[in-house]
Amino acid sequence: MFSEDGAHLYGTFLAIHKQRQYPAQKPIITFEERAANSPEAVKAWFYPGDDTGHEFVYPKPKAVALAKANNTPVPSMPAELAANTTKPATTMQEPHVVAMKQAPLKAQKPTEEEVEIAEVFVASPQAPPSPAQLPATLPTTGSLLPLIGLVGLLSLGAFLGLKVSAVRAK
Repeated sequence: MFSEDGAHLYGTFLAIHKQRQYPAQKPIITFEERAANSPEAVKAWFYPGDDTGHEFVYPKPKAVALAKANNTPVPSMPAELAANTTKPATTMQEPHVVAMKQAPLKAQKPTEEEVEIAEVFVASPQAPPSPAQLPATLPTTGSLLPLIGLVGLLSLGAFLGLKVSAVRAK
């Protein structure tokens, strides 16, 4: 993350997608619950106007501690990549940035079990299917009963209309 003028690097962050029900109107930062007198741990960040944000990935030792403390899974990266988050970078092609992009992400459970990240974190929504991926016919989910009822009501209305016009004609 760079300063507004791009001159100062604040840090390089690794994150996974986090979904909100509604887009944020202004920046939203959520924090992990922590023990008293502990610094706050940033959990996710949502940019204004987006319903998809970024849930931060922590080095494995920190992720294990957070998972145990909060009794919730926490995304993790190998501990040796933690130093890459503070190295200055001028481009996204620098070796330490590339190493972070290719990092094998896992999830730490409160039980200290390490699992694949997809097992505990929902992937972001996919693009809608292309017309070629749609089925040729839709499934039959309704019945003809409402149509039969409508035809019956229209027939009854037509009968009453003809009866009234016959009475007036006499």
